[in-house]
Amino acid sequence: MYSPPADPDTEQRMRARHARAARALDVRVEPGREFWGWAGRTLGAPARTAAGAPAWLRLVSAPEAKASGKLWDGALEAQHAFGDLDGHRPALLAVHDAFDNTTAYRAELSVRVDEPVLSADPILQHDLQLPDSWWHGLAGTLEKVSAADTGRVAVRQEYRERAIPEFVGIPAPPAPSVGVAHADLHWANVTAPLRILDWESWGLAPAGFDCATLYAYSLLRPDVAARVRTVFPVLGSPAGLAAEATVCAMLLQTVSRGDNLALAAPLRDWSEELRRR
Repeated sequence: MYSPPADPDTEQRMRARHARAARALDVRVEPGREFWGWAGRTLGAPARTAAGAPAWLRLVSAPEAKASGKLWDGALEAQHAFGDLDGHRPALLAVHDAFDNTTAYRAELSVRVDEPVLSADPILQHDLQLPDSWWHGLAGTLEKVSAADTGRVAVRQEYRERAIPEFVGIPAPPAPSVGVAHADLHWANVTAPLRILDWESWGLAPAGFDCATLYAYSLLRPDVAARVRTVFPVLGSPAGLAAEATVCAMLLQTVSRGDNLALAAPLRDWSEELRRR
């Protein structure tokens, strides 16, 4: 999704560490394709195990003092909590940790998903025709996720109480119920047939958080946004107001920082709807 980091030292260091992780996990990285995360924090590439099975090798880096917590352990804890979700989540096969001066690295080897993601960008900007079976599969998978047992928190109440008044203009609505959410459900994290990628951020959130997130990233395609609302009737209901206001505030905050600018106008329209409700 991102270009290589602007800093050539970071680029060289991450590639060298990715190669070391491949040797440690006894996999062969396939040349010609690599996928960078924001600011060079992550680097992923297709690989094959010693037995020839297709896999995906993703390297995450962080200052050693921050190599813990929700984002760092998200993929590993998701494997323990969900497994492969009946084939809808790429299973984690192995993890390898390493340190270099003050930087920590975690290599995550997963089953490879060969289907392309449905959008190169989280914001959907093109027509998308998905069969009913895909939508039913998504709804069923999110229902299973929501019922998991965890103490991980994706969205903190303190954040909601601060951000919703600031960016949506209403007091933070109480959440009638909470459940477990993937918490980063956008169009660059899903494929067809259905696979849901990138499980760093999962945890407890107001009920409906994932479908509200997918709806937000669909706002430039009104037909798809309408389909999201149809499949997930919690959207537009009193039970979904807390999740919708939270997601709207989060994305309006990113707009205020210069990101997701294409969504600025539809997010403002959504916030007006939420204020009326």
